[in-house]
Amino acid sequence: MRQYLAAAPLALGVALAAPLVIAAARPVQVDPGMTVAVGAPTRTPANVARDKYRHPAETLSFFGVKPTDTVVEIWPGGGWYTEILAPLTKGKGTLWAADMWPSTGVPRLQAKDAATYGAIKLAAFPAADGQPRVPDGSADVVLTFRNVHNWRMGYKRDNVDYSKEAFAQMFAMLKHGGTLGIEDHRLPEGASEEREKTSGYIKVSTVRRLAQEAGFVFVGASEVNANPKDSADWPEGVWTLPPTYALKDVDREKYAAIGESDRMTLKFRKP
Repeated sequence: MRQYLAAAPLALGVALAAPLVIAAARPVQVDPGMTVAVGAPTRTPANVARDKYRHPAETLSFFGVKPTDTVVEIWPGGGWYTEILAPLTKGKGTLWAADMWPSTGVPRLQAKDAATYGAIKLAAFPAADGQPRVPDGSADVVLTFRNVHNWRMGYKRDNVDYSKEAFAQMFAMLKHGGTLGIEDHRLPEGASEEREKTSGYIKVSTVRRLAQEAGFVFVGASEVNANPKDSADWPEGVWTLPPTYALKDVDREKYAAIGESDRMTLKFRKP
């Protein structure tokens, strides 16, 4: 059973770059309903093959996602997690897919299988004036997987960092007491901050700072998606590793043996 770490409260003014103070370590308990959703027959086989790296049942259980929740998935891309969240919430809760507008990934899922994915609501993220938004104060849980580094790098924003804007919009979506769950490629704290702008990795302290500045309270961290084989220092950044293999066949066996990236899994709460 993989473990997560519950954080002790941070005193006001303590730097987030300081080592995390551990209050307790407890196993992630996986709800049976989550296991059923992860095992949904509508999932793409290639996505299922990555479960050994992404640990979806344990990750979503750590974030406390429930079938009756209103869940917002930020930048679902091709729908890796959508294929789990849609069956989980179908007929019980609500699932929003918030993506660059106009969104393309989830509508393709809806066109392919309306019975499973048709009820997913679509919104823009980050939303500009006149674009459809997730209503303020409506979400129980907001989830984003491997995206904060993109905002930090200014992905599709002329290389201008818009992570603060992204966190502010996620904060607005949530109900008071709601959860923000983040998974991303983890850059060692001792690494140069400049590498956050080029490598695809980002420091835990940076993510925690951005969340705190937006108003979030840090709840805890899980090591469910840790990979100690990943040094976070590769020729083509995180994209050197699977599933991207940016170097194609060069040292492919080496990178396959390392596996997917070392990832932080962080949970925050909106007061």
